[in-house]
Amino acid sequence: MSNANLHTVVLDAKNISKTYRTGPDDIVVWENVDLQVYVGETISIIGASGSGKSTLLNALGGLDSIDGGEVTLAGHKIHSLAEIARTQLRNRDLGFVYQFHHLLPEFSALENVMMPLLIRGEKTKVAKARALKCLDQVGLSARAEHKPAELSGGERQRVAIARALVGEPKVVLLDEPTGNLDQQTAQQVEDVLLSLSQTIGMAFVIVTHDEALAGRANRRYKLSDRTLIEMDKELAE
Repeated sequence: MSNANLHTVVLDAKNISKTYRTGPDDIVVWENVDLQVYVGETISIIGASGSGKSTLLNALGGLDSIDGGEVTLAGHKIHSLAEIARTQLRNRDLGFVYQFHHLLPEFSALENVMMPLLIRGEKTKVAKARALKCLDQVGLSARAEHKPAELSGGERQRVAIARALVGEPKVVLLDEPTGNLDQQTAQQVEDVLLSLSQTIGMAFVIVTHDEALAGRANRRYKLSDRTLIEMDKELAE
C-alpha cells in the first residue's frame, strides 16, 4: 500500500454491537467492535465456529442489522439508509464472495460475471467488456463461454470472484472463500485473491478458518469472547 492509502479509510465500523433476542434471553454475538479498512489492503478475520464472523461480515455489508454503533462505507452510514439506497450502495461499492459460488447454472461464466452490471443498468456491450477483463484477471478468459457445470470447483470460485470485482467496488467482503475447496485448489484461489488485492486497489475483508490465508493478509483479527482483537497488536502487547 502507498502512504496515501494508509490514511484513506473506505469502510469504518465504530462501536458496533449485535444481539439476538430469543424468548426471555438476549444473546450477545459481539459488542463494541471497531474496524477501519483502508484502500487497497487485505484484512483477515478468524475465530471459532459460532463466534459470529459471518454475522459481522454481513453487518459490515449492511446485509444484517446492528444494535449499536455505525458502519460508514465510502462516506455513507449504511445502516441509516433506506433499504433502496442501501441496496444501491452495496451494488456500487461492495462485492461479495461466499463459500459456495452461487453462480446461475443456466448462464455462462461471462454472463454470470456480467449480471451485476446489467442489474445496475449498464449497456450490454460495456458489461461484456468489463466482465471479460475480470475473467482475465482471475485467469479464466478462455473459459468465458462455459457454464458452471463445465467448470471445476476452483474455476467456479474464481468466476464468483470476478463477479464480485466487475462493479469495481471499493471493498470486497469474502466469507470462507476457500472453505469448500481442496487444499491445492484453495491455494490457487488464495494466490489469485492476494495478487488482485495488490494490483487493483480494492480492499478485501476475508473471514476464514484457513490460518495460512489469514496469515497472508496485511492485518489479522480474531473474533473471540464477543470482541474483535487485532492479532499483531495483541502479540506486541
